[in-house]
Amino acid sequence: MRMIWVGAVLSVVGGLSAGAQVATGDAVKIAVHAGERTGKYSPDWNFFGADEPNYITAPNGKKLLRELHDLSPVPVYFRPHNLLTTGNGDGSLKWGSTNAYREDADGKAIYDWEITDKIFDSLKDAGVRPLVEVGFMPEAMSTHPQPYRHDFPKGDVFTGWSYPPKDYDKWGALVEAYATHLKARYGAETDTWLWEVWNEPDIDYWHGTPEEYDRLYDVTTAAIRRVIPAAKVGGPSATGIHVGKSEHMLRQFLEHCESGKNAATGEVGAPLDFISYHPKGSPKVVNGHVEMGLGEQLGSVERGMKVIASYPKWKQTPIIMTEIDPEGCAACKGPQNGYRNGPLYGVSVAEAMARSYELAKIYGVNLQGGVTWAFEFEDQPYFAGFRELATNGIDKAVLNVFRMYGKLGGDWVKTESSGELGVEEIIRDGVRAKDDVGAIATRGERAGAREVDVMVWNYSDEDVAGAAAKIQMTIDGLPKGTVQVEEFRVDEAHSNAYGVWKRMGSPARPSAAEQGELEQAGKLESLGAASRVKVKGGGVGVPMMLPRQGVELVRISW
Repeated sequence: MRMIWVGAVLSVVGGLSAGAQVATGDAVKIAVHAGERTGKYSPDWNFFGADEPNYITAPNGKKLLRELHDLSPVPVYFRPHNLLTTGNGDGSLKWGSTNAYREDADGKAIYDWEITDKIFDSLKDAGVRPLVEVGFMPEAMSTHPQPYRHDFPKGDVFTGWSYPPKDYDKWGALVEAYATHLKARYGAETDTWLWEVWNEPDIDYWHGTPEEYDRLYDVTTAAIRRVIPAAKVGGPSATGIHVGKSEHMLRQFLEHCESGKNAATGEVGAPLDFISYHPKGSPKVVNGHVEMGLGEQLGSVERGMKVIASYPKWKQTPIIMTEIDPEGCAACKGPQNGYRNGPLYGVSVAEAMARSYELAKIYGVNLQGGVTWAFEFEDQPYFAGFRELATNGIDKAVLNVFRMYGKLGGDWVKTESSGELGVEEIIRDGVRAKDDVGAIATRGERAGAREVDVMVWNYSDEDVAGAAAKIQMTIDGLPKGTVQVEEFRVDEAHSNAYGVWKRMGSPARPSAAEQGELEQAGKLESLGAASRVKVKGGGVGVPMMLPRQGVELVRISW
């Protein structure tokens, strides 16, 4: 049962979830002003990606793609690595391949789109749009081809695929043939896709100079645009942004696109429809528990926006953070990454996405998207600690946070929270001294109904038990009459298949019945039936006890 009040009248009384700690101290007051619209809501969360493109075609991969499509009416994009990497199409950790390019004994190109077609067909069948990351270097074209395939986690992963081409003309011809094939197979849909050149050229993903990356960018975008003139192209997909190498990479790239000599056309500048970079956090184990690094992650978001805002030509160019994650390696396991099985991963995403909107508004830049670098891994144990959205067909708690984000729409409305930390405070100090209890809200229409959707979080960097937040939330600016109130929750006890799996005894091979129970537990859970409430004084109240590392979505509709 939940508590709902109207004006000063308490209409339903309820209690805490089982296992939640009792809140102490003053209640957090959250006010949602549904009549005060603050701008058009544009989703930034609807982008996903992975190192391993071949997992897209696996049964669990196809299932998950359909779930991503179903998150929301807005288009969902998927960004895979390794779309031009040489190999037989087998996937493994941090590896994938398509064998798109080989050469005969005379050095003539052999193009093979069979594996590529399976990947793009799976995306098309699910209704998911590609964010085509053009890379990596085929073995026959690499300036340093051997060794080529790595064996992660053993040895160096940055092998022959990470080097520049021996012949930029051959590279341009490959990209043009690739775009031509995709255009012929998928038609006008390719005009809606996004095209990004390479990945993280400021580190060992690119064994070339920044200037060589500029050349690669020029040749690649020119080849794409010859085939698909309306193609939206972007880069440089730099890490961070951090002070030093990655900031230099971004700045020199923006300056090249504005005033440098184009290596493909000989003209001044290069096309740039979106700017990409990769903010990451850095969790660590402190005193036996995980301590997240949200401040570091948001600091990287901010530095990238500051750099872009400093260039008048590029300040309003869409920004897509083509990887934005709590840490840097989806396929890496270890005690510092164990949080990824449960709700802490989800609440950290909820906060990072919300705060990225806030930073974009502060710096006056155009945030279009943030790619969550997580999908699913094949042939791995259940809940192995990877950064993934699902494990063996079972959705993790983080996917339910995206289901919450999918319920937002329309316009932003003003929200205030007495428990919310300032974004600059988080960047400076993290979220350690006290929990951050904040909210965002939108107002829109869907299926003929008007609605206000409010996302509330209770986040701490510290992965330890803590008191629930006692929250008194009011939503004003509502019309006279009655409204329907629905509540959805992600926390240790709700929408968390990992908790159910642990209570089962952590079975390595769940039975069919257990698998079904776990798949059901992976869905977004509501807190009871929807309630009909009469509006008094222009508003309603929804109090809640929100556990630490919990997220709640409240929908008011009429």
